[in-house]
Amino acid sequence: MTKESPSRPPTDKAKGAFRIVASRFNTLYVDGLVDHATEELRALAPNATISLHRVPGSFEIPVVARELAIQNKADAIIACGVILQGETNHAQNLSRSVTDALQRVAIDYGVPVINAVLSFDNENQARARCLESRINRGIEAARAAVEIANVLSEVRKQQGVAVAKLPEDNG
Repeated sequence: MTKESPSRPPTDKAKGAFRIVASRFNTLYVDGLVDHATEELRALAPNATISLHRVPGSFEIPVVARELAIQNKADAIIACGVILQGETNHAQNLSRSVTDALQRVAIDYGVPVINAVLSFDNENQARARCLESRINRGIEAARAAVEIANVLSEVRKQQGVAVAKLPEDNG
């Protein structure tokens, strides 16, 4: 794992929309991610609209991210959750399932989904990456969201694409 956050992208004065979907489980750590991400988004995109949507746990994050992507009103979605390793392999299964589902939402709907649903072996790791500022994953998620939103905006302007196309229902 990297020991420092990536550099801060330039401030974007355009009006944009960022959605954060956050788990209520492991609240202390998730709130740290959300607080840091929100603060960084406000610094990087001061004119953007930021909304927070709470869900029970990490497993529920993708369904709300999908719904937000379908609405096509977000420049990027940030998924925030913390999964702590227990005595079984449940944490690995949950992490893989959530990661796969979030990637599918991003690809299917053309809306960037930044995966800050993090798995940790212990609370010391969670504390360092969610509550402290040096390698805070919430800050990193916000930076990635702003940067990919800007990249996609440029690509879409160059290609004349204004709106992402929804996948066809084959069922």
